[in-house]
Amino acid sequence: MSAKFVNVDRDTALLLPPDMRTWVPADHLVHFILDAVEQLDLGAARVNERGTGSEQYPPSLLLGLLIYSYATGVFASRQIERSTFDSVAVRVLCADTHPDHDTLCAFRRQNAALVQRAFAQVLELAAGCGVLKVGTVTVAIDGTKVLANASKHAAVSHGHAQTTLRSLDEEIAQLLAKAEQADATPLQDGLTIPAEVARRQERKARLQLAKAEMEARAYARFQAEQTAYQASVARRQAQEATGKKPRGRPPKAPDPQPADTDQVNFTDPDSRIMPTKDGFQQSYNAQAGVDVHSRLIVGARVSQAPTDKQELGADVAVVRAHVPVGTVLVDSGFASEPAIRALEHDEHGRPTGLTVLAAWQHHAHGRTVAQLEKRVDPPAPAPAAPLAEHLRHRTATAAGRAFYSLRQQTVEPVFGIIKEVLGFRRFSLRGLAKVGLEWDLVCLAYNLKRLHTLSAKLRVA
Repeated sequence: MSAKFVNVDRDTALLLPPDMRTWVPADHLVHFILDAVEQLDLGAARVNERGTGSEQYPPSLLLGLLIYSYATGVFASRQIERSTFDSVAVRVLCADTHPDHDTLCAFRRQNAALVQRAFAQVLELAAGCGVLKVGTVTVAIDGTKVLANASKHAAVSHGHAQTTLRSLDEEIAQLLAKAEQADATPLQDGLTIPAEVARRQERKARLQLAKAEMEARAYARFQAEQTAYQASVARRQAQEATGKKPRGRPPKAPDPQPADTDQVNFTDPDSRIMPTKDGFQQSYNAQAGVDVHSRLIVGARVSQAPTDKQELGADVAVVRAHVPVGTVLVDSGFASEPAIRALEHDEHGRPTGLTVLAAWQHHAHGRTVAQLEKRVDPPAPAPAAPLAEHLRHRTATAAGRAFYSLRQQTVEPVFGIIKEVLGFRRFSLRGLAKVGLEWDLVCLAYNLKRLHTLSAKLRVA
């Protein structure tokens, strides 16, 4: 008996099915995103209301296409345009239309308000289907460095800028003097003195702008640090007045002048050099607050700060814009006593009902034999004890350690999924506002992918 094979015929024209949704499985992510976008209020979308020009794509199609692309690891507008031809799921989403990369880029750039509103509405859908608990939640907050769309080699430091400016002034003077000499040695073929002077003047203008930007940043940093410095000096003086010896070194007065190592990047001036596991890179500090039960991102923002020390208050504010917060879990990088005190007490010193669990000191990985042994919980500090003692006690008890361990199980896996599964390691846009928009889009795509994984039945809360 001869072998039987499936007939593969690429030449006969096909009668396509009338429903394009049947091209992909019924439980495919693209169906879930289409259903979710249909339930969103897209009134905040920017469209051409005059009706002039060519027909425009509906905001629901473009938003759904961006969300699906980010959820499947496609971020560049040209790659998204290509997927409208190459990907069956994307052809279903676009109903076999093909938005070009300019349309996608303009829509993404102009609709920050729409993405933010969609992020909030998806959380409402998550609450409606029972995934996100309605009421006070526990949130784990952390930050991760995401590369900017700029090379660190396109940056200039303040010290190098000053040296280069002096060198350019000398070269321009030499070229002008050479132009006045009748018997001067000619330049190489293709080079002219006016063109060389213009090139150096153009570079000089760019360096002067960069130098002015660094000086403005340094003065803003000085103003922010001056208040803290004065408060620290006042505390030490008050302690000395009562006869107590102040602990630690005297505070150092901030300097309004930029340091030689301060830098500005010519490609993306809003980005900063930040420490990462791969060394110092041109990056942004992407922040996220994650609900410990649903593992949905309930607050997202982007910071220019290389560390998380001053980010806790702003992070909690964006989370509170979407859900009420009862407990916040953060690592030692966020452990700032003034920030925690400002969250747990109002301006009159009354408790706000919010509790922060923080690793008050950094511990090495692994546990000693003594830490493995069962031990009695330490006694609670007196109510009038310093806040630092209360913070240490919260994570020193068995219940506190178990509760705090939810942080590592919650927010760090979310960043791992975003970077490893989605593949989002570098922003496509430039500038703090546009980068913040793109991070909102990433978090929105993650949330819908998470809801699809949980097989959530979407309905309005």
